[in-house]
Amino acid sequence: MEGLRVLGVLLLSCLLLPSPAGSQTRPRPRPRCVRCCEPPDQRFSYPQYQPLPQINMTILKGEKGDRGERGMQGKFGKTGVAGSRGHAGPKGQKGSVGAPGERCKSHYAAFSVGRKKPLHSNDYYQTLIFDTEFVNLYDHFNMFTGKFYCYVPGIYYFSLNVHTWNQKETYLHVMHNGAEVVILYAQVSDRSIMQSQSVMLELREQDEVWVRLYKGERENAVFSDEYDTYITFSGHLIKYSGDP
Repeated sequence: MEGLRVLGVLLLSCLLLPSPAGSQTRPRPRPRCVRCCEPPDQRFSYPQYQPLPQINMTILKGEKGDRGERGMQGKFGKTGVAGSRGHAGPKGQKGSVGAPGERCKSHYAAFSVGRKKPLHSNDYYQTLIFDTEFVNLYDHFNMFTGKFYCYVPGIYYFSLNVHTWNQKETYLHVMHNGAEVVILYAQVSDRSIMQSQSVMLELREQDEVWVRLYKGERENAVFSDEYDTYITFSGHLIKYSGDP
C-alpha cells in the first residue's frame, strides 16, 4: 500500500510541472504498471488454529499406592452442645438365676427373769438372785449367779421393776462390771408401791450386768411373795456392734 501511495505522488508531480519554453509537446509515456503486491502463491499465510486433542486422565490413572503412616493426632475441638435424650430402648431379656448367696448372719440376745421371794439388806452387798425364768435366749443370763454375760457385743436395753416394802427404804443399783450405773430408790412410806428403772448400755464381749441390793448401813428391802412375781429384770440387744 505504501508503494502505491508513492507512485501516485510521482505521477501527480509530473503532470503539474510546466513544459520548457520552445519545446514541443510530446505525448506522455504511459506509466507502466508495477506489481506492488506479491503473488498469491508467495504471500505469507498464517497457520490455522488447530485444537489440541484432550487426554482422558482416567486412562492414565496408575495403581493404588501403599498406605502411608498415621499422622499425629490433632487438637481436640470444643465440646459440642448436649443432644436431646434418646428414646427408651426395648426391654431386655430376663437374666439367668444367680448363685445362692450366703446365709444372713443374725445376732440375738434377750432375757427376762423374775423373783418371788423378798430380800432384806445385810451387812454386805447382795446380788439379786432370780428364781423365775421367762425368756433366756441361749442362756446368756446365769440363774445361779444372777448375772447377764455378754456374748454378742453391742447396745443393750435393760429394765428393772421392784415392789417396795412399807416402812422401809428400797435401795438397789444396776451394775456393769462392778460399777454402779443407775439407782432405783424409794423412800420410807406407809404403803408399798411399784418402782422401775431402765438404762441402755454398750457392752463388749464378756461384760457382766446384774442387780445389787445396798448393804445394811441403811434398812432397805424389796417385797415379793410366792404367789405373784413382783420383781423382774429384763434386757435385750438393740444393735450388734458389727453392723454398719
